Parts: sequence; C-alpha cells; structure tokens
Amino acid sequence: MVIRLPASNAVADDVNTLGSFLARIDLPELSRSAVRARLGSDTADCLVLLGNSVVDTAEAAFRSVAEHGLAETLLIAGGLGHSTGLLREALANHPRYETVATAARSEASMLADVAVKHWGIDPSRILTETASTNCGENALFSRRALEAGARRIQTAILVQDPTMQRRSHAAFEHVWRDAPVTFLSCPTFVPIVRSDGEQLSFENRGMAGLWPMERFVSLILGEIPRLRDDERGYGPKGRGFIAHVDVPDGVLAAFSRLAAHCHGLIGDRQFA
Repeated sequence: MVIRLPASNAVADDVNTLGSFLARIDLPELSRSAVRARLGSDTADCLVLLGNSVVDTAEAAFRSVAEHGLAETLLIAGGLGHSTGLLREALANHPRYETVATAARSEASMLADVAVKHWGIDPSRILTETASTNCGENALFSRRALEAGARRIQTAILVQDPTMQRRSHAAFEHVWRDAPVTFLSCPTFVPIVRSDGEQLSFENRGMAGLWPMERFVSLILGEIPRLRDDERGYGPKGRGFIAHVDVPDGVLAAFSRLAAHCHGLIGDRQFA
C-alpha cells in the first residue's frame, strides 16, 4: 500500500509523537550505570532480545552482554513473523554478518549465530525461543524457556524494535503478572523523522535494517489500536494479551491526525 503523506513539519511532529511513545524507555542506554540507577546493582538477571529486523538493536544488546556483562543470561526470542524476511535481508546485506545462514531459520536462531560467531558470547549463556510468531507469544514462550532452563529471574532488560517496545513490555508484564519480576525496557534508540517540505526522512541514518518510511508509518499507526484498552484492543478489556497501557490524549490526537492522512491504512484491518 502506498502511503501519501504531506511532508509538513506538523506531520513529522505527529509521527515523532507516536514513535517516541511507542519506544518505551526505562533505561536511557544499555550501561551498568543506567542499570544501577534503576536496580541498585550493576547487572540484571537476564537480557531479552526480541527478534526484529533492526540489526543495530541486536548489536547494542550483544555489545552490552559481551563487553559490559550487563546480564548473565541472554534470551533471544523470535520464531517466524512479519519481520523475519526483513531480518534475513538485512543480514544478507550486512558487511559483517552476510555469512550467517538465513534460509528457513527463525529470527532467534539467526541472531544467536550473530551473538556467538561475531560477538564471542558463550553459547552456555544463551537461551533461544524459536516458536513465537507474535508479541504475546514472545513473552509467554520466553517464560517457558527460562523455566525449562531453570533460570529464575527477578530482573530483566527488554530490547525490542522501538515501534513495538511498549507493547512488548506490556506483554511481559501480563505473562509475569503472578511473579515478582522487574522489567526494564531499552529500545536502544528512538526513531526521529524530519520534513524537508517534499518528503519525510529519518534523522537516524545509516542504521542497518531501518524500515522504509512507509513501513515505519504503517507500523506505528497499527500499534495504537492494539494498545488501547477497549473491546478491540489487546488490553484486559479486550483480547487480554497485554497489561493495561495508558495512552495519553496527545498521542491519541496525533494518531487520529496521522491516520486521517493515510486513508485506508487502518480501517478495519485485522490486528497482527
């Protein structure tokens, strides 16, 4: 679908309002000092990398484990989903990771190879969850993987594509609602767009796996209906896939304006 957006500063502001809200940030960076400020200790029990196609996000997660020891356990979650093909393409076109086998493989399997072969992370520290196909299953199957591996956690860092960071966090909170686990989100960056009067472009240039603009706008527009806690959303008053999320009025207003520019993009389409 072609998204025809007027490339105005007002539209860029609405895109950035949605993108900044969705990229939930509990940790401003993946560093020991940032973790210490939130947890009182330098490390978390586990870092969970959720499969996505933005390779820079995975690299930040691997660097934090390999070089800074931010968590003893690295859990990589992701089976086959809407980003799998894009991740395969991003790895195949990457100057460092192009030799990673991608055909018919899950997101977690591909990313685990990157972690071991290119970042030197000991395989014994890595758990993979390769069956999930969506955000809710990411959380549910991650818990099962940790329990099957006898890894008891009280603190975990969640790293995800920033367009899905807030929903992923809410899914983990929902799945662990009966357990005292503290989750801290760090999407590693916030996508920012700008207008030159003719088109929208990312200020975050040069990042591997960054979305085409049309896909990015489609993704952020699709997230807001999912987060709303009503009969069509994913919250407790709807499908019950995630914990309740407060969506500020300013975000809802930006969503309405942006959706109006993208006729037919939202409509009655099915949630993924």
